[in-house]
Amino acid sequence: MTHPDRGINSMRWRDAMDAALYGPAGFFVAGAGPAAHFRTSAHAPGVLATALSRLVEQVDAALGRPERLDVVDVGAGRGELLRALAGAMGADGDPTGRPASPEIPTAPAAAVPSPAAPVPLARRVRLTAVERAPRPEDLPAGIDWRDEIPDGVTGLLVATEWLDNVPLDVAVHDGDGWRYLLVDPASGAESVGGPVDAADLDWLHRWWPAPVAAGRAEIGRTRDDAWADAVGKLDRGLALAVDYGHLRQERPVDGTLTGYRAGRQVPPVPDGSRDVTAHVAVDSVAAAGARVAGCAYTLGSQREALRALGADGGRPPLTLAGSDPAGYLRALAAASAVAELTDPAGLGGHWWLRQPVGVDPAAFMAR
Repeated sequence: MTHPDRGINSMRWRDAMDAALYGPAGFFVAGAGPAAHFRTSAHAPGVLATALSRLVEQVDAALGRPERLDVVDVGAGRGELLRALAGAMGADGDPTGRPASPEIPTAPAAAVPSPAAPVPLARRVRLTAVERAPRPEDLPAGIDWRDEIPDGVTGLLVATEWLDNVPLDVAVHDGDGWRYLLVDPASGAESVGGPVDAADLDWLHRWWPAPVAAGRAEIGRTRDDAWADAVGKLDRGLALAVDYGHLRQERPVDGTLTGYRAGRQVPPVPDGSRDVTAHVAVDSVAAAGARVAGCAYTLGSQREALRALGADGGRPPLTLAGSDPAGYLRALAAASAVAELTDPAGLGGHWWLRQPVGVDPAAFMAR
C-alpha cells in the first residue's frame, strides 16, 4: 500500500533491497541459500549443466581451444550449477591443465619428441563461482570462489537469475511525472518520495513509457550497469544472462516486484527474511551490454535455447520399459526435467541473452 507521507524509517527501494539481499544478514549471504526457498533453472542442474556443457564446447571451438577456458557463474548460489557442470564435463579442476600423476616421464636427450596431443577441454576449463556468501565448506576444490567477477575472462560468463536480484529503484507516475517510491524495510509499507533524478528520468523516458493512469516502474538502470560491467570483464568469449523479463512494449503497469520464501510467493518486505526480486527489462540490459562489447547480441527464450542445445524433452519409447525398466525410468525422469525447463508458461519462458565479445556472433546463434 502506498501512503502519501514518508515513514520515519523509509528509504529508496534500491537501498532497501541491497541491505535485505546482500547485507551481513542478507538473504543471499546468510542461511541455507536460495535453493531452500525457490527453484530456478540452476536448481535443475542436470539438464541445464548438460546443455551448458555443449555451449562451453561451442565457446571453446570459437576461441580456437585456448590453453585455459574460463567458465564464470555470476550469482552462483551455493555452487549448484558449477558442481553439476563439472560432473557433466568430467572437469577435475587441476589448475595446471596437466595429468594428475606427480611423475611425468621425460624423453631421453637424443629422442625426437612426439607431437603433443591436444589437451582435453576437461583439463583446460577453470570454474569460478561469484557470490557474496562465504564459500560452502563442501564445494569441490577445483571450483574457485569469489565475491566479484574476475578481470580478463576468456570463455563463458553465465548469470542465471542474477540480474533480477540486482537492487533497483521503484517509481510511481502521479500524472505530472515520475517520483521515487520509498519503503519501510521492517513493514514493507511504501510512501511517495521526491522526483527521480536526471539519470533515472532519462532511463524511464527511453525504456519505460509513462502509463495513462497512475502506475509503477522499476528503474532498470542499475541492471544495465551490472550487465555492462560483467560483459566488460570478458576479454573474449560469450556472456549469457538467463532471467525472466519483459520488453518495452510490454512493460507491466504495476511492476513485478515480489518476494519468495520457503517455496511460496510472499509480499516483498525487504527485511532480509526473503528474496526480493523484479523482472528484468531485457532489451535495456541487452543494449547496455552491446555498447560495451561493440557487437550484436541475440535474445530468445530458454525453450528455444535448450532445444537448440539438444534438450528436446521427448518421452522415451515404451518398448524401453520392457527391455530396460531402470533405463526407462531414468530417461523418463530426464524428459520430465527437460519439460520443466522448457515449459513456455514457466521456466521455458525465461529469456536467454547471448552477448559475444571478440568472436564471431554466428557461432552462438540459436539454431
